[in-house]
Amino acid sequence: MTRTDRYYVTTPIYYVNDRPHIGHCYTTLLADVAARFMRLSGRETFFLTGTDEHAEKVVAAAAERGITPIAWADRNAHAFQEAFAELNFSNDDFIRTTEDRHKDKVDAYIRALKETGDIFLGDYEGWWDGSQEEYVTETTAREHDFKSPVTGRPLVKRTERNYFFRLSKYADRLLAHIEANPHFIAPEARRNEVVGRIKTGLQDVPVSRAVDPNDEAASWGILMPDDPGHRVYVWIDALFNYLSAVDTDDRRAYWPADAHVIGKDILWFHAVIWPCMLMAMDKALPGCVYAHSYWIREGRKMSKSLGNFLDMPTLRGYCNEFGVDAVRWYLATQGPMGATDADFAHGRFVEMYNADLANSVGNAMSRVSNMIAKYFDGALPDAKGVTEYAGHDWPAITNAAVESAIAKMNRLDIPGAMQDGLSIVRRVDGYVHATEPFKLAKDESRMGDVAAILYHCAEALRIASLILWAAMPERMEEAWKRFGTPVVVGETPLKELAQWGRLTPGTPIEKGEALFPRADAEAPEPTPVGDPAG
Repeated sequence: MTRTDRYYVTTPIYYVNDRPHIGHCYTTLLADVAARFMRLSGRETFFLTGTDEHAEKVVAAAAERGITPIAWADRNAHAFQEAFAELNFSNDDFIRTTEDRHKDKVDAYIRALKETGDIFLGDYEGWWDGSQEEYVTETTAREHDFKSPVTGRPLVKRTERNYFFRLSKYADRLLAHIEANPHFIAPEARRNEVVGRIKTGLQDVPVSRAVDPNDEAASWGILMPDDPGHRVYVWIDALFNYLSAVDTDDRRAYWPADAHVIGKDILWFHAVIWPCMLMAMDKALPGCVYAHSYWIREGRKMSKSLGNFLDMPTLRGYCNEFGVDAVRWYLATQGPMGATDADFAHGRFVEMYNADLANSVGNAMSRVSNMIAKYFDGALPDAKGVTEYAGHDWPAITNAAVESAIAKMNRLDIPGAMQDGLSIVRRVDGYVHATEPFKLAKDESRMGDVAAILYHCAEALRIASLILWAAMPERMEEAWKRFGTPVVVGETPLKELAQWGRLTPGTPIEKGEALFPRADAEAPEPTPVGDPAG
């Protein structure tokens, strides 16, 4: 059931051996757009992201550089925080798994699961994927010719005495929950994938590995409670972050998360193992696990070896050339939210930038403000109570778009919700084309009609900007300023803000420079800005 008072959205916590790239930024942007929209809707919102730092490869990478693991983690965690700030993400917290506030909670959660018998000590033999620090099933190992499904590196047959989580115990209960809550896993293709796999049976999963307590690497991570000979696997340590960050007196009311936004590669952990762990702890399950697909570039899979990786310097180059909001818009509306991958192609970027932003949003706002400046000395004219003209019932048009956007955002249909905002802008363009106020203004007796038309246009654009703000906060806040309607986010709910007629006649309307100058379709791709190594 959707809560109407609070909203809690998360991203995965990102490996600190990586540097921020389009994958990290895209996932975090989706969460940011959702969080901003919910704040504007009047919901008390909490948006969490962060870094996953306890992997063995962090120790190895630090050793290669002659620094401590925490120094290496600090450096890369900072790179994520900088990247997220550059893209204007509004996360309320940035959690790091090396922080005591997280480690202490993980210790308590695992103690509780050991006490109930949901975590137990046993022997395990399986195929170990060293590149991902996890075991894969026999079926998965065979399907991938005993190589890592992610990296292609050989799997290793390994026997260990580990602690296990009784995943099998919760299979029927999880399946019943998924079937009773169709939107629990999205999109539908991912839901079907998970259901099919659950029906083949769930096996208990190892949650620790044996370590030498005197080994330096053993201290990098969280040891099993009361058993220093075992260290908690990084994946279970990481999953707990969603709970540990809000398991405090001032945040506890945010649980359960309304949405975990993730990439499809970590779907199983989030849609199966994590919900079962929550069931074992008698915690409410998240409202939705949304697993998006991947970006490709110019029709090819991205890889560092091909030199076509969309890293932060590349994204920064686009931000410098087109503006941060343009990059946010392209990612949010053209990204791989469905079951198929999406192509980041320069030509496509310019095409959508011009079509959606320069020729639609920017042009409509400039055109309307210019006509108000020309015909009414820059003061918003009075429609004299007229709300319908030339077959356009503007209160109905804008109300339908707002209601649709709200419904779509509740399902995390971010592209759909943004298109609802854009649809208002395009209706304004069509309205101006149909009514031709610039021709009517030549007849003094028709200035009442011109006043009504331009008021309708300005008010409709104001309402459109409210929907579009979640994806393009900087440019839409500039639009609010120019239209004399600054908004304090969270003070007045979206539905009230979007009521027709809140623009006051006589309000000064500023012209200003184009919000989105038209881009040259023939210009080369922007030059990357900054060090590709981070």
